[in-house]
Amino acid sequence: LSPDCSFTCHYRCRALVRLDCSGPPGAGDEDDGNEQVLEKDTNVDEPSEWEKTELDQAQVEQRIKEYNSQINSNLFMSLNKDGSYTGFIKVQLKLVRPVSVPATKRVPSLQAGRPHPQGVKRRTSFYLPKGTVKHLHILSHTRASEVIDALLRKFTVIDNPRKFALFERSEKDEQVYLRKLGDDEQPLRLRLLAGPSEKVLSFILKENETGEVNWDAFTLPELHNFLLILQREEEEHVRRLRHRYARCRQKMQEAL
Repeated sequence: LSPDCSFTCHYRCRALVRLDCSGPPGAGDEDDGNEQVLEKDTNVDEPSEWEKTELDQAQVEQRIKEYNSQINSNLFMSLNKDGSYTGFIKVQLKLVRPVSVPATKRVPSLQAGRPHPQGVKRRTSFYLPKGTVKHLHILSHTRASEVIDALLRKFTVIDNPRKFALFERSEKDEQVYLRKLGDDEQPLRLRLLAGPSEKVLSFILKENETGEVNWDAFTLPELHNFLLILQREEEEHVRRLRHRYARCRQKMQEAL
């Protein structure tokens, strides 16, 4: 049992425990902080190299054949008679704030013998697990905003879709680039042009950071939840700060 953080482990494993509780390098929850992101690549006004590429029907058919020959699963793309095509995209959810889902709670009867069978629609908030991944089967003309709507429906999230944004992530020269997709961009088209490699292109759902938070867009229950979360975070920061100073004070007293 570590006196610093109350972490319990086997006696033979204690040498492997980091008392600062930060975990091994690169394995913490703050994985976004380890990625070097170029700020200019989060600008939706700057299209990626794939967004600028135009393909005719023959090129689309050839690209689909090449794509299907490179994947190691059954998530193939299919060309339709009308010239459109269907396929799968994988989206990783990296949400740092809680999401709201519907919850039904029955109203207790105010008078004996007069039950109220109807339920009152309520919402509850929770954090989606880190690294949650979802595959979606979409059309070539499916827009990024429609992908966001589909993801929220899959997880029964009732928050305003404008609170979220779809990002493309790519790696080049040991540098990670993130770019927020515009509402009308077509993720499956980007997937086809980039190929199946997740390093070349992957999709991430994140909060739609627009700089200043528009608190008027949130409901009263959401704002109350945020206040509770802020209070808990503040209390945890204060606890850690006091603990750190207490440890420094103890070391100084031992030296004296």
